[in-house]
Amino acid sequence: MFLELIAVIFAGMAGAGLMAVISKFSGGRLPKWMTPVAAGGAMLAATISSEYSWFSRTTATLPEGLVVVETVENSVMYRPWTYVVPMTERFVALDKPSVQTNPSQPDLRLAQIYFYGRWSPLNRLNVAADCGKGQRAALTDGISFDDAGTIEGAKWVSVPDQDPLLDAMCEER
Repeated sequence: MFLELIAVIFAGMAGAGLMAVISKFSGGRLPKWMTPVAAGGAMLAATISSEYSWFSRTTATLPEGLVVVETVENSVMYRPWTYVVPMTERFVALDKPSVQTNPSQPDLRLAQIYFYGRWSPLNRLNVAADCGKGQRAALTDGISFDDAGTIEGAKWVSVPDQDPLLDAMCEER
């Protein structure tokens, strides 16, 4: 965040400097208010560029085995350009190597998922998926496993047929 602030400040100085040079070469015919407008425009452009490139920068640095299964795009009033091109603010990544199965429960999968968000801390959650029933559950405190590998105490949630997380967890490796 600090480096992005520095980048925006330098973009403003570069915009103002470029406009000052253009004004000097034009013989001073440009209005003086163009310099702060150019600085503000450069700062706004740097901020927008940083916001839109966050998702691609973050996914490019994901460790091997983490797969993006869902993204959340948003359009908000105080960022009117997001109505033209929505901005990805969050995404969910599945840790494919962490997917575990139990031979006595072939439809049951356990895995770790990560929640990434712009300006948010990284969160991790252990999840169970029942591929046969099309359900999934968060593995939180109070969950236990019996001798047969059945999960006890889980709050199962039925998901739509094309749920990206369930599909990714249930696909064969």
